Amino acid sequence: MTSTPPTSTPPSGRPRGLDPEIAARLKRSADGLVPAIAQQYDTGEVLMLGWMDDEALHRTLTTGRCTYWSRSRREYWVKGDTSGHFQHVKSVALDCDADTVLVQVDQIGAACHTGARTCFDADVLTVREDAESDVPSLDQ
Repeated sequence: MTSTPPTSTPPSGRPRGLDPEIAARLKRSADGLVPAIAQQYDTGEVLMLGWMDDEALHRTLTTGRCTYWSRSRREYWVKGDTSGHFQHVKSVALDCDADTVLVQVDQIGAACHTGARTCFDADVLTVREDAESDVPSLDQ
């Protein structure tokens, strides 16, 4: 497999399955990927960030299970196939610039590869209480 995901046809040479209208709207990184944020559908909890190309998005939309492109392993992976911690897709949306995908899921088990519920639990950064912003508060 190549170092980056294919951007026009998969290795077999067959045409991509992603709707051409969706594919035309996507704004991809130089390596053909878009970030995909997984969010718990009923609580709004942000679970993880993965990467998708056209094929991964197509698979996600058509199977109802999140498929990502692994930049380190250079292959597609379906969340839960090896861990048993599945993401069942409830909805998929593009942001206003079409450069990020939001996948609302029903997460079964941990979302993070470390075994944590989310990838954003362990390293919460502190914001100074006296930090000032030049943006007026809605309370004023």
